[in-house]
Amino acid sequence: MTNESGATTPAMTSTDVDWDARAESFDDEPDHGLRDPEVRRAWAERLRDWLPGHPADILDLGCGTGSLSLLASEQGHRVTGVDGSPNMVALARTKLAGRDAVFLVGDAAQPPVGEERFDVVLVRHVLWALPDPGRALRHWRELLRPQGRLVLVEGVWGTVHPVGIPADRLTALLAPLGGRVRVEGLSDEARLWGKDVDDERYVAVATVE
Repeated sequence: MTNESGATTPAMTSTDVDWDARAESFDDEPDHGLRDPEVRRAWAERLRDWLPGHPADILDLGCGTGSLSLLASEQGHRVTGVDGSPNMVALARTKLAGRDAVFLVGDAAQPPVGEERFDVVLVRHVLWALPDPGRALRHWRELLRPQGRLVLVEGVWGTVHPVGIPADRLTALLAPLGGRVRVEGLSDEARLWGKDVDDERYVAVATVE
């Protein structure tokens, strides 16, 4: 089943999960909390490849407890994080206290950032759960400065009732936005996940002309 944007309708959406209730244990997952030094190092290395090499304004949508925001901040970037869960946002604010970072409660598909523009929109494991991924991508593009980029970490999870967005479908959704798209597979990068995985995981980096 597909929606009007041509994206597979997921078996669940972010509204099906009580993220406030899961906030306290969210960082227990290796790729969420990045508490394992090896996992943390792997994500930091990847972010250096995906983000600009100079200080930039990063919009981290669906930021959760702010683990990727913290890595971006440590690399010299200015971060604005948005998450729909007040508890997640509270934890992110604590995690990045004293840093050049702002965290807002809001909808990742329509982030409450007003007229502000960013160099990067960073989104990990969020797009698949939105009811209209195509519309969200079009809106996010409008939040970018010229030569800005979308960094979208996505995948397909599960075997019985798989959820997610395959890389080829996301590439098709990005095509009408123009610019260059680079897709890198992440399934073989066990360091990122703290374990071996056998499902589809990838990043799409789309540079807007």
